[in-house]
Amino acid sequence: MMIRAGEFTAPVSYSSARHTILRRALLVLLVAVAAAGVALGLMEPALAQQQPGAQAATPEINQVRLNDKQVAGFLGAQKDLVAITAKLEAAGDTIDDKLQKELDDIGKKNGFKDFADFEEIRANIMMVLAGIDPDTGEYSDPIELIKKDIEAIKADKALSEADRKVQLEEMTDALKEMQPLKFKENIDVVKKHAKAIDEALK
Repeated sequence: MMIRAGEFTAPVSYSSARHTILRRALLVLLVAVAAAGVALGLMEPALAQQQPGAQAATPEINQVRLNDKQVAGFLGAQKDLVAITAKLEAAGDTIDDKLQKELDDIGKKNGFKDFADFEEIRANIMMVLAGIDPDTGEYSDPIELIKKDIEAIKADKALSEADRKVQLEEMTDALKEMQPLKFKENIDVVKKHAKAIDEALK
């Protein structure tokens, strides 16, 4: 079972603050995985043609070292993408050549090679953002956070067995989709721009 935005339910006994942080981590990571999938599909369209009955694997994020210039480009591109939101929603999963050129032009305008390059940087930014507490600005490894929450769910006597089962499945699936952060220095880069990134993603 893959977790999708809006499907995550925190244990009822969690504090609202911890629920908010965990929900943010999961949803941000979903965006990162989605961005990795878009980048992969744009760079290697042939990989999108699955054999009948084959199950698509969760795309891995190609991790890179981030710098301030890339984050600034990401912020600029996000603003430009907002301007064509209606076009993207209308296109759905089918991007024609005209819209693809428009997306690539947005990437190039903001310092990227193309839109796939932008998506790769976005995935790396979101991967770090998932671990940043929006209130304190401190970073915690989302993988370790979810492992602790799995143990908390197992020990929570206030949960019914049905709720426990559902929540453990959700958290276990989320854990499977996560990758360890390869470049720890990316934390400081993203933390520096966290507020601006949050604003750009609203």
